[in-house]
Amino acid sequence: MKSFVALFAIVAVVAADVSHLKGTEADAVIVKQNADVLPDQYSYEYETSNGIAAQERGALKNVGREDEAIEVQGSNSYRAPGGEQIAISYIADENGYQPQGAHLPTPPAPQPIPDYILRAIEYIRTHPPKQEKP
Repeated sequence: MKSFVALFAIVAVVAADVSHLKGTEADAVIVKQNADVLPDQYSYEYETSNGIAAQERGALKNVGREDEAIEVQGSNSYRAPGGEQIAISYIADENGYQPQGAHLPTPPAPQPIPDYILRAIEYIRTHPPKQEKP
């Protein structure tokens, strides 16, 4: 089933309708394409004449166990309308989807815990609730 999903995704990418693109984008052709789908792993890569490229590898881990999962690593890149090269790499595993790219926003640095919260925590720690007798 997982192999079928991966193969279906590859076919969908290749067969995508690009009729709405104008100029050289509509004339782009696939210059490189490889796919290898096995029962417990897969890989694919492609590149188009207009600079779009992607590659991904996935493998089944913990085969036969209750925590069986697929682990995926990949990347893709393209040129944005403004001319900027956009590249992203990612891992998807039991910890979720973890993308990395220079164009992605980053979270702000952690802020210190306010003093009044620290005092409240300390008060609660030193004054535990009293146990009620039945």
